[in-house]
Amino acid sequence: MPHLAKIILYPIKSLDGVEVEQAKILASGALEYDREFAIFDAQGKFVNGKRNSKIHLIRSQFDILNRTISLQTPQHESPQILHLDVEQEEIAASLSVFLGFAVTLGKNTVLGFPDDLNSPGPTVISTATLTEVTSWFPGLNVDDLRRRIRANIEIGGVPAFWEDQLFNQQGDTVSLQLGDVSLSGVNPCQRCIVPIRNPDSGEAYPNFQKIFVQQRQATLPDWVDSSYFNHFYRLGVNTRLRPSETGKILQVGNKVNIIPQPRPSA
Repeated sequence: MPHLAKIILYPIKSLDGVEVEQAKILASGALEYDREFAIFDAQGKFVNGKRNSKIHLIRSQFDILNRTISLQTPQHESPQILHLDVEQEEIAASLSVFLGFAVTLGKNTVLGFPDDLNSPGPTVISTATLTEVTSWFPGLNVDDLRRRIRANIEIGGVPAFWEDQLFNQQGDTVSLQLGDVSLSGVNPCQRCIVPIRNPDSGEAYPNFQKIFVQQRQATLPDWVDSSYFNHFYRLGVNTRLRPSETGKILQVGNKVNIIPQPRPSA
């Protein structure tokens, strides 16, 4: 039975995620608390794993209910427990010392800081897809790959690449129903440099992208519209939600269905 197996939020963009049992849909279509904060340099640019591999050396654990972060950087022997709302300057100061340059912590409770502003909904992948892709890389395990891919929603009880149905035909809308929440698939998620790196050390896996591209092309289901793939370094699905979903709750265990929507008449 297809079901919602995991929900993972990333309260501070580029830092560790936190697994939760439920998540609320914001008016923007984003998940509440996901990428609510982001780290910025003095020029106002994101400080993230794409631009700075030292980010991988930072460990963070979040208490969503109490709004705290347990922040561990290599220069501290023990983690700092800091409040996300009232100790943002202290969080930024600790990160600045470790990174070696001044950073600030930005906050956006409406939209968060998604990579794709046109598709700010949760990213979707299946457990079977993670398992299949893990098999391409000796020495990795599913949790390791999960931390590299950083999807929000994981679907269980389905075969590998099941989520590719969400962008099956150009021009059509395909809805994913999770409990009473409906979201629309937009496109396969373009991956960045982050998945090639060990999520703890930042060390690159040899030839990761080359292996990934070759295997993704070889295993692409026949029914997938390949016009979405100008390259094959894509995995998982970006989504968008209508305003009608605002305030609804995603819950682990929700039944999942794919609902094709008819193409609007001309």
